Amino acid sequence: MHGQSRLGRASGGGSGGGGDSPATPPSSPPSSPRYRHGRARRSMSNGGSGGGGGGGVRAVAAKGQGLSQQLMCVLLALVFRRRGVCLVVPIVYICGMLYMGSWSLEGSSAGGRGGGGVVVERVLPGSVYRSPQVFEKLWPHMEKDWNHSTNALMNTWHRKPHHRWKPCVNENKSLAGYSDLPKSNGFLIIEANGGLNQQRISICDVVAVAAMLNATLVIPIFHLNSVWRDTSKFGDIFDEEFFIYTLRNNVRIIKELPEDVLQQFDNNISNIVNLRVKAWSSSTHYRQKVLPRLLELGAVRIAPFSNRLAHAVPSHIQGLRCLANYEALRFSQSIRTLAEKMVDRMVRKSSRHGGKYVSVHLRFEEDMVAFSCCIYDGGEEEKREMDIAREKSWRGKFKKKVIDPRAVRRDGKCPLTPLEVGMMLRGMGFDNTTSVYVASGKIYKEEKYMAPLRQLFPLLETKDTLASNEELAPFEGHLSRLAALDYTVCLHSEVFVTTQGGIFLTS
Repeated sequence: MHGQSRLGRASGGGSGGGGDSPATPPSSPPSSPRYRHGRARRSMSNGGSGGGGGGGVRAVAAKGQGLSQQLMCVLLALVFRRRGVCLVVPIVYICGMLYMGSWSLEGSSAGGRGGGGVVVERVLPGSVYRSPQVFEKLWPHMEKDWNHSTNALMNTWHRKPHHRWKPCVNENKSLAGYSDLPKSNGFLIIEANGGLNQQRISICDVVAVAAMLNATLVIPIFHLNSVWRDTSKFGDIFDEEFFIYTLRNNVRIIKELPEDVLQQFDNNISNIVNLRVKAWSSSTHYRQKVLPRLLELGAVRIAPFSNRLAHAVPSHIQGLRCLANYEALRFSQSIRTLAEKMVDRMVRKSSRHGGKYVSVHLRFEEDMVAFSCCIYDGGEEEKREMDIAREKSWRGKFKKKVIDPRAVRRDGKCPLTPLEVGMMLRGMGFDNTTSVYVASGKIYKEEKYMAPLRQLFPLLETKDTLASNEELAPFEGHLSRLAALDYTVCLHSEVFVTTQGGIFLTS
């Protein structure tokens, strides 16, 4: 008799005999757990071995295994092989992104001979510009609603009894005579960058800063912006003399540096120390960091000066901002003269509703569309034009970013098209008899995108229709001055609609 083997015996059915088959040789000693996992994985990938005929037959890998299953197997194998808990977090994150993202990996039996996975694009609601299709369906119903007896324009405002608007600054403050100011601590020079909105904000902020530092303010310099490309100076847009006179009891303001001071810096303002002040700096920062340098050097420069003062400042500082914005800053005489004519013409064209009209600040210029990275309905031509515009104005900035245009649209951050503005106004109760003034720069593909808005509101005007070519000639090429004309007409409207942030919200 043979002693029973501790390792056991393997038996299998022979192909022709009925007797017991000879015992199989003893198996190898147990290997390391890491090696066993690897061997098990290889046997799994080969389909395992089957009995019969005295030898195992390798099974072919099952067809139709989805790409997602294969990917999961590989990821799990990596986890178990490395036995690293730290690998679990990134793997779970990747799986979640694949599952929740805009792309899904789905197995498809019809995806090829091996049944491989196919990439299927998932379009989430609100990801695609479909306003033209919506308008096409709604237009027949809109045509039936022409000439309503009531117009939202006639009952927009409801005055509350015993309620009146309070000015943020006392008017008498700017009308008082001269008062003595303490000795100046030095000269403050700034560069206001951006368009008309940014320029106004910077001017109001620097008036407050100059008062805090007891500095003599030099009339702000306007930086030549790569997008606006406007060479206008302060006096071309604003009334310089009026600005200085209105603020005379609060801040010393001069048009340019005195000759003797400029000579100390080799007659070059760029040689004056430029203090890099962080955005939204507090009044405490200016007193503790900027004032000592001003006292030491006699003149300092802050460039750029966009958003360099915090919103939350003491009330007397905020009052100076208010005084500068609503009292001291008025447009130059040339702008005021033409703007008043345009307002009069717009009121006459709105006589059906007592001179009342709606104004819209439409931000659909090429640079706005390019900066948003949103996709509309222009196809490859639009993509090519937007790529060129982004590179021209921002020099590779967008090549360093990965932006999902569909996510931007879902978040509601795409500039409204003229069509979308028109549908919004009609939905609010403004019918086709409403006079509408559109304030804007050069609209991207104007003929295409403005057509439906004119269809919705035939009584539509712009600065190009209210003013003649001869009247606009002195302003051409100066976007800030043209924006000042738009601002004035919008200021006198009954209803103002904005489609993006700009001068009309902050002024």
